[in-house]
Amino acid sequence: MNIIDESGILAISTRLQRLSEQLRKDGALVYKSYGIDFEPKWFPVIYTLYYKETLSVVEIANEIGYTHPSTISLLKELEKQKLIRSKKDKIDERKRLIQLTSKGRELIEQMKPVWEVMKTALTQITDNQNNLLRAIEEAENKISHQSFLQRALQLKSEEK
Repeated sequence: MNIIDESGILAISTRLQRLSEQLRKDGALVYKSYGIDFEPKWFPVIYTLYYKETLSVVEIANEIGYTHPSTISLLKELEKQKLIRSKKDKIDERKRLIQLTSKGRELIEQMKPVWEVMKTALTQITDNQNNLLRAIEEAENKISHQSFLQRALQLKSEEK
């Protein structure tokens, strides 16, 4: 056990990031083992467009919970890979509508069976006495009502 592990709740952000990076790295290797060239960071956009078909940049950012600049950066990568395409909205010329290309849809068909394998493996990892996914959902719900910052500032003001 290292000092970060021993620090407990204080290092929760570091530990979640470490876990996330490990899952992302392994996820990329799982795709590679199936001969699929896919970056796990592309997943939220690809998955969202698979189910929602055509969305604006803002709608995608809202769906995946990323900032507008982060979303645009991902979209640029995906466009470069020819997995998505954008077209101008006929009603609002300023708005860009994003869709999967046929290459993007073919890639998803290739990935579907891999997603089933990933779901099973991830369920084995997270389905513990304290279910990780449920715990994350509970924490996200609490944060949506009052952020970490708001809570810390409230405690600070109560100290006086």
